Amino acid sequence: MPRSKSAHTKTKYIFVSGGVISGIGKGLTASSIGLLLKSAGYSVAPIKFENYLNLDAGTINPIEHGDPFLCEDGTETDMDIGSYEKFLDQDMGKDNFVTMGRIYQTVFDKERRFEYKGEDVEAIPHVTDEIIHRIQSLARKKKADIILIELGGTAGEYQNVLYYEASRIMTLKNPGDVVHIHVSYVPTPSHLGEPKTKPTQLSVRTLNSMGIQPDFIVARSARYLDKRRRDRFALFCNMHPEDIISNPDLDTVYEIPLTLHEQGIEKRILMKLNLPVKSPKLHDWKIFVEKIKSEKKKRIEIAIIGKYFGTGEYQLRDSYAALFDAIDHAATFEGVEVVTRWVDAEKITPKNAVEMVGNPSGIIVPIGWGERGAEGMIVAANYAREKKIPYLGLCYGMQLAVVAYARYVLGLKKANTEENDTASPDKVIHFIPNQRELIKQRAYGGTMRLGGWEAVVKKGTTAYGAYEKYGGLLDKKTGLTSERHRHRYEFNNDYAENFEKNGLVIAARSVKENLVEIVELPKSVHPFYLGTQGHPEYKSRPLAPHPLFIAFLSACKGHKK
Repeated sequence: MPRSKSAHTKTKYIFVSGGVISGIGKGLTASSIGLLLKSAGYSVAPIKFENYLNLDAGTINPIEHGDPFLCEDGTETDMDIGSYEKFLDQDMGKDNFVTMGRIYQTVFDKERRFEYKGEDVEAIPHVTDEIIHRIQSLARKKKADIILIELGGTAGEYQNVLYYEASRIMTLKNPGDVVHIHVSYVPTPSHLGEPKTKPTQLSVRTLNSMGIQPDFIVARSARYLDKRRRDRFALFCNMHPEDIISNPDLDTVYEIPLTLHEQGIEKRILMKLNLPVKSPKLHDWKIFVEKIKSEKKKRIEIAIIGKYFGTGEYQLRDSYAALFDAIDHAATFEGVEVVTRWVDAEKITPKNAVEMVGNPSGIIVPIGWGERGAEGMIVAANYAREKKIPYLGLCYGMQLAVVAYARYVLGLKKANTEENDTASPDKVIHFIPNQRELIKQRAYGGTMRLGGWEAVVKKGTTAYGAYEKYGGLLDKKTGLTSERHRHRYEFNNDYAENFEKNGLVIAARSVKENLVEIVELPKSVHPFYLGTQGHPEYKSRPLAPHPLFIAFLSACKGHKK
């Protein structure tokens, strides 16, 4: 267990920056280092600083910046915060995620309140002071031994210069208490066949020009670095060879902590921070990685009916990052190999559903917004019901499953969600009433039902069975559970009686406002057909997969193709 802050007098700080290209894996590297330090007995609190001027990640298209990660307190963050939750097995929130927009807003608000006593407000020191204040405030609130600070973007971008300046100032004012780790890319051009160190050398030179000398380079590359490359880094970057850490491409990202541990990174960090060196306890994590890499006896195919897959000519996994992680966690638990097939919802019609969707082991309709692709998702939800293919609807996938049921079972041919058709005579999914005025004012940011909400799950349902079996109930007597939410529209309770009369089971309702949280079909009718208004994918952890995903994959294993 992490020890209390009182074990030593000063909080230590680790800055993690990135070089050469974006998306290099700073967050995963920082998360892995955090896991090693926590496993060695230190309390760790991460904070991610983003460059963009959005106040949070909630209004960003997932194709632009990946799947926003939803925290328990309702904060909408960068998906790296999800990595911290998964690797550290601790909830993150508003104190762990800061954007440049939030920093500027705070500085502007302080200036308007005359908190700067008439000074002319400037980027340095006022913006950098606010950045440092956020870091130190997190240290005080969490009573952490070590604060992990991830600097968004790449060294050399003008957008993040103030973050690096704050890092320089903190290093200057806290000698011996700050370490800087630079995660950089080492390409191996195919026409040369050898890794090239020059891009990282230039990236380190950029850091040097800002007054920062990295303590470690974590080199991302296709393969492990050889001695020659380490020696060149040490020579040209003014470092010791043992502080050049290799982080090659691996079979799974969950191997990263083990790979870094084998090279002694946490030992070197603790020595530089003048902290007692302790060996991390990694037994459970090693078993988990072994399970991932073990040969699987069964292979199942999951069709994901989505619309955030493409960027130009390329396909993105990051648009549904939390979903894929949750599937991976449950697959490891169930001991199966899962192959995901992405199906573009915009291309699905009643006439081509057999061709487009086929006969997978299971179907998932995930998070989504707006009319584009919705009709294809409705067709897919109905297709899964008719063909008795295990179905899991997540938020939008639950709502559109309700629409499909209304159209194809209740006979309400024009049923829809109010989001997509305000003129529908049967809005079986409608606006959360208290948000209507805000939306009229185009106040979209922060207007949703966000964060953790408690619900009571009905005993005897598929949902209850999953929560009870796999440990998702807060109170077994009442069936109390909690899921994270991120949506504006709800099941219309005016139609509840009609749905229930026609076989759809309302399996859970919220404690507050009595809102429908989970709908399903009984097992006598369908092997697994469940939609949840919440987002179980955001609560899944590597060593504790979410019960609904485990139950879904278990049903998929039994589907005969």
